[in-house]
Amino acid sequence: MRAIWNGAIGFGLVNIPIKLYSATEESNLDLDMLDKDDLSNINFKRVNANTGKEVKWENIVKGYKLEDRYVVLTQEDFDEVNPEKSKILNIKQFVDINEIDSAYFETSYFLEPQKNGEEAYKLLLKALLKTKMAGIGTFILREKEILCLVRPYQDKILMVNRMRYPEELRSFEDLKIPSAKNPNAEELEMAESLIKQRATKFDPEKYKNTYNDDLMKIIKAKAKGKVKKVETKEEVSAKATDLMAQLKASLEAGKVKAG
Repeated sequence: MRAIWNGAIGFGLVNIPIKLYSATEESNLDLDMLDKDDLSNINFKRVNANTGKEVKWENIVKGYKLEDRYVVLTQEDFDEVNPEKSKILNIKQFVDINEIDSAYFETSYFLEPQKNGEEAYKLLLKALLKTKMAGIGTFILREKEILCLVRPYQDKILMVNRMRYPEELRSFEDLKIPSAKNPNAEELEMAESLIKQRATKFDPEKYKNTYNDDLMKIIKAKAKGKVKKVETKEEVSAKATDLMAQLKASLEAGKVKAG
């Protein structure tokens, strides 16, 4: 793996030199965009909006439109914003991870200690495990200030979870959520029974992205000139009058499967 950020974790007066690595990768099939007439690849070019001419990458700069003109920014300007934050992931507080709503979490990264940082890295890892806490901090990555959570992962390594800022979460108040009567006691009891019937410990190995495999089967079949007929499935009724029947059927199905 290639490190995407080099710096240090800072908490109190302790600095731990680390490297940051992406902990995730895409699992989608690599599909190309083609011209349907001759199946040629579609290329995307960086074009000047005024002249229509293609612009070389080395001639592209970044700018911010202030009133009626652009202010061009250089790498030195970005570095000057906060030199310390560009090199230090500063942990500002330690919290119980269970207090954080999962809606705040984004991308995950692995942290690797650099030379002379191994002992302090192991110390922070063990301390977080023993206290069952996680660190909230910020650092600069690709010209953005990242809010993040530093926590143990599988008790062996420190992981960084990139987090959303509160202002990045939209309000749901403007959604048209119809008011509904409270469920009756029997419906609620059956729903609780259904949840308990299917309650297990989370096992990520049980889940696999089968969409790609199914799509690849179609691709291979089409390559051989075969076209698979799409099977239409009956729509599940969502009428309120069917709710009790659906709950009963779900519980019965669960009993049969368990038997």
